[in-house]
Amino acid sequence: MAVYLPFEEPIKELEEQLEKNIKLQKEKGVDTTEIILQIEKKIDETRKQIYSNLTPWQRVLVSRHPERPYTLSYIEYLTKGNFIELHGDRGVKDDKAMVGGIGEIEGHQVVLIGQQKGVNTKMRQYRNFGMPNPEGYRKALRLMKLAEKFNKPVITFIDTPGAYPGIEAEERGQGEAIARNLMEMANLKVPIICIVIGEGASGGALGIGVGNKVYMLENTWYSVISPESCSTILWRTADYKEKAAEALKLTAQDMYKNKLIDGIIKEPVGGAHTNPEETFENVKKVVLKDLKQLKKISPEKLAEERINKFCAMGVVNEE
Repeated sequence: MAVYLPFEEPIKELEEQLEKNIKLQKEKGVDTTEIILQIEKKIDETRKQIYSNLTPWQRVLVSRHPERPYTLSYIEYLTKGNFIELHGDRGVKDDKAMVGGIGEIEGHQVVLIGQQKGVNTKMRQYRNFGMPNPEGYRKALRLMKLAEKFNKPVITFIDTPGAYPGIEAEERGQGEAIARNLMEMANLKVPIICIVIGEGASGGALGIGVGNKVYMLENTWYSVISPESCSTILWRTADYKEKAAEALKLTAQDMYKNKLIDGIIKEPVGGAHTNPEETFENVKKVVLKDLKQLKKISPEKLAEERINKFCAMGVVNEE
């Protein structure tokens, strides 16, 4: 059964009408072909109209759509199954919220890493809702250093509501693990391509987000804090989440305008979940283009450009 977001109610009503007319034609033999065509056209027009005027909060909702493809789906498509997942941080355990391994994309051998959410209730618990523990970031770093050792580009897929905020995660050094990743990624001597495919919240996202190229899918968000948490801090209630989403400038369009990302990857009208294969193809084109360009740059230059890229962000006032 399809899942509809609150602002998609007009689409839901039209698709219910479409279903009734198709059922009427099949079961009663009534010719409703003309009506079906009209409704299908109306659905397309309505969807285009709605998705051409999304608010920042509505884009946040699209990024969280339960049918949206997650990291492993992208990896499976890009590598055509030519992927070996690697496990564990060689210290504590294997964090299921962070996945990664070695794969091949049209002749390019790469290391792929990303946060993974679950596709149903049981899997969401298994994947800890895409919120990595310190072991997840240490596993990601281990794979990045492996990539560096064998001179393989790194591709990361960002989709997390944040690093796991539990006491045990803090006891095992959550902040230190993320901070180390930032430092090590900045200095890594191989190309790094980062893509926000869903939610990009706080240091949990940035922990695998320091790249030579950073992209966001059209209906994703990237921010130091979620709109709900921001609203709770500022107004002591989550009721102002829409206002917070607007103020945070967290959409792909805002991030590109502020020169914090390198580009926006287009999604099908209605979101990535309406046509995952088209989304995967759009991502693949960008990845292949960048791999060819970045492989021509020397290891030292890659690290230097990456450091300069992030140092240039923001404004610093020295007294």
